Amino acid sequence: MTIKLYNTLTRKKELFQSIEANKVKMYVCGPTVYNYIHIGNARPAVVFDTVRRYLEYRNYDVDYVLNFTDVDDKLIKAAKAANTDVLTLSDRYIEAYKADTASLGVKEATHYPRVTDTMPEIIAFIKALIDKGFAYVVAGDVYFRVRKYEDYGKLSHQSLDDLRSGARIDVDRRKEDPLDFALWKDAKADELYWEAPWGKGRPGWHIECSAMAKAHLGETIDIHAGGQDLAFPHHENEIAQSESCNGHTFANYWLHNGYINIEDEKMSKSIGNIVLTRELLEQFDGILIRYFILSVHYRSPINFSMGLLEQAKAGFNRLKTAYQRAQEVTQDLELGETEVVKEKVIKLRRDFEDAMDDDFNTANALAVLFDLAKQINLYLQEETRFAGDLHAYIGLFDELLTVLGLTFEADQVLLDEAVERLIEERETARKNRDFKRADELRDQLVDQGILLEDTAGGTRWKRG
Repeated sequence: MTIKLYNTLTRKKELFQSIEANKVKMYVCGPTVYNYIHIGNARPAVVFDTVRRYLEYRNYDVDYVLNFTDVDDKLIKAAKAANTDVLTLSDRYIEAYKADTASLGVKEATHYPRVTDTMPEIIAFIKALIDKGFAYVVAGDVYFRVRKYEDYGKLSHQSLDDLRSGARIDVDRRKEDPLDFALWKDAKADELYWEAPWGKGRPGWHIECSAMAKAHLGETIDIHAGGQDLAFPHHENEIAQSESCNGHTFANYWLHNGYINIEDEKMSKSIGNIVLTRELLEQFDGILIRYFILSVHYRSPINFSMGLLEQAKAGFNRLKTAYQRAQEVTQDLELGETEVVKEKVIKLRRDFEDAMDDDFNTANALAVLFDLAKQINLYLQEETRFAGDLHAYIGLFDELLTVLGLTFEADQVLLDEAVERLIEERETARKNRDFKRADELRDQLVDQGILLEDTAGGTRWKRG
C-alpha cells in the first residue's frame, strides 16, 4: 500500500500502516445532538466517509466508529426550551442526523456509541485516572492534572506556558492549575445525573470520546478524525486522558478537515449565517452537496454560497451526461473491445488511485472523472465503436463513483431533438425580448451539459 496521509500530530505526510494487517480502527467525533446539523457538520461526515470508502477500496476492513454526545449543557438548555427531556430531544436529532447524512451518501457507521450508553466505561476510566494520580476530586467535580501529563500540547504544538498565557481559561479557584479540565461535573438541581464513587453528576465533554474509543476499538487506534476546530482542546485532552490511563499511544494518525466559510465569512451564530444541511437538502440533491464538498481537498477551507453550489451542479451534470450517453449508445453497438481503450482505463484508474493515495485528494480524483467523461465523449464521436469499450468506461465510472460515494439518478439525457426544440424556444424568447425565459432555457441546457454558442449564423451547441 502506498497511501500517504497528513498527520496533524507530526505535521507531515506519512505512509499509512495499520496496526493489524488489512484492518483499520477509525474513530470520528460526531455531533452534539441538540439541533439539526449545519453544512460545517456535514463536511466531516462526507470527508471521513470518503476516507473510509477508499480504505475499503484498498481492501481494508474498516471498523468505523462515530459517536453522539447526547448529554451536555447545550442539550440540557435546548431540552428545557423545548419543554422535553434530554433523551427524547437527543433521540430526535440523532435520527435527523442519520437521515440527513444518508441523503449525502454517507454509509452507516460500524458503531454509533452514545454517552448515555457508555456511562459505566466513562466512570471506570475516570476512576483509573484518579487512582493513578492524574485526576483529583473537588466538591463532587473531577479534574484532570494537565501538568502531570508531560506531552500535553503535542497535537496542537503548544507549550503549557504558551497555553496558560495565551488561552482564555475559566477562572475556578478550586482547580490546582487553571489549565486543568473537567472529567466529571457535579449534579445541579433538576438535571440528568448518574451515580459515581465521588458523587452524582455527568461527564465532561472530553472524557466521553476517550472512553467510547477504548470501549469499541481498544486502547490504541489507527485513525482519529474530526473537524479542525476539535484539534484543541478536545483532541489534545483526549490524548492526555487516554495515554495517562492506558500507558501507550492513543491514536497513530490524526486527520482534521478544514472550515467552511459562508460567502467569505466564517460561519457563526453571532453573524447569523448558519446554513442547515436539512434546509439545503430541500433545494439541492444530497449527492450534489457531497460532490461540492469533495471538490476541495479536505484540509483546505471551503467557501460556500448558493452560486458556487449552482456552478458545481453544472460540472456534476457534465459528468452525468457523459455517463448516461455512454449507457444509451451502448445498447445499439456490436460487441467488441480495443486495446487502446483498455490501456486508457488502466491509466485513468491509476491516476485516480494516485490522487487518493496522496492524502485523499478528492479534488484531483474528481479531475480524473472529468478526464474519463472527456474520453467517453471523444469515443462517442468515432465512426467505429464497440459495446465492450463503452462497458469498460462505464464500469470504471461506476467503480470510482462508488469510492467517492457519488451516484447519478436514473433520468434521461436530453436527446438531440429535445435540445433543438429548447434552442428554438430560446430563440423565440429572445426575439420576443423575453430575456428572463431565454436565460432560464439556457441554464436548463447548461445543467444538462449542453454548451451554447450564439453566432451570426444562429446558435450552435455541443455536449460538454
